[in-house]
Amino acid sequence: MDTMTFNQSPWMDEELTLFRDNVRKFIATEITPFEEHWDAQQHVERTLWTRAGAAGLLCTDVPEKYGGAGGSFAHEAVILQEQARAGNTSWAKGVHEIVSHYIVSCGTPEQKRRWLPKLASGEWVGAIAMTEPGTGSDLQAVRTRAERQGENYVVNGSKTFISNGHHCGLLIVVCKSNPAEAARGVSLLVVEQPGEQPGFRRGRLLHKIGQKGQDTAELFFDDLRVPAENLLGGEEGQGFYQLMNQLPRERLIIGVGAIAAAEAALEHTLAYVRERKAFGKRLLDFQNTRFRLAERRTEVTLGQVFIDHCIQRLIAGALDAETASMAKWWCTQKQCEIVDECLQFFGGYGYMLEYPIARLYADARVQKIYGGTNEIMKELIARGLD
Repeated sequence: MDTMTFNQSPWMDEELTLFRDNVRKFIATEITPFEEHWDAQQHVERTLWTRAGAAGLLCTDVPEKYGGAGGSFAHEAVILQEQARAGNTSWAKGVHEIVSHYIVSCGTPEQKRRWLPKLASGEWVGAIAMTEPGTGSDLQAVRTRAERQGENYVVNGSKTFISNGHHCGLLIVVCKSNPAEAARGVSLLVVEQPGEQPGFRRGRLLHKIGQKGQDTAELFFDDLRVPAENLLGGEEGQGFYQLMNQLPRERLIIGVGAIAAAEAALEHTLAYVRERKAFGKRLLDFQNTRFRLAERRTEVTLGQVFIDHCIQRLIAGALDAETASMAKWWCTQKQCEIVDECLQFFGGYGYMLEYPIARLYADARVQKIYGGTNEIMKELIARGLD
């Protein structure tokens, strides 16, 4: 698929353009040929992470002194866009980067030195265990317990829907260190090499509607002992505030991918309706087709302009939670609407997974759920109206 540029992002420059070319080549050679295999086994190959690290595609906006590339969020945005445009949802790189930035923003100097270089090289894969079987967006209500015993915390509980749960070498666990408190009772504990620790168990890889090649696992903690020095930031009871501080970045990551995926759906559709004929003329020659796709192209352009604005604000350190919630809600909503309408132009072929539009359709649905449901996004936006 040839990528059309509906809007030239103001944050792009010559260096980022060259970087985009390298990212596109990496995806074309290291990811796209293996997607069907990864779908079947429900996870990517572990070696993909180390190859990405060697190619300089991990922790691109982490400072060089910690093993990162020293770039900005613009580099991450380029990778997210190229993944979405290639239809790559198997590689949960975005989650890995979210984890790295919890450490960059909240970790002690010693924790940064210990953990970030291994994330940047791909030696470790990052995951964050938030969601529990009975707890979704209400992070104050998590039930996983962390009890201080001497120089360790003893962790008990379970998590579900954990991206990178199968491969993770560094796992941030959202837990209650003080069950008597709500927000002030939440702490973040970092588990190194969890698969090697007694008391940690990976459950099954979960079967999903879409994003089938991305490993999504259940995790169980049964008297798992975590050194007290692995308390993120070194201060108990700060977990909820650390989560709230990082969620705008996570939600922008979702929004960036959403608009890029919507653009990809439109590109696939335009290519199809230019060639497909019905009643003696191209589908694109029907006024209904032209008007509806004109509407969708306008929405993609508007979405990209807003995302560009949010990217610039994040780079400047000025992206607020309300604006990030708008980006996550509107862009994922439009992604689902645009992909659905584009699929309709393919007729029965749109329902066949051999066509990229079908995969885009299946992969899109979860975007309105994770990172905080879109209903929660509206609630957060509405609070600014009071």
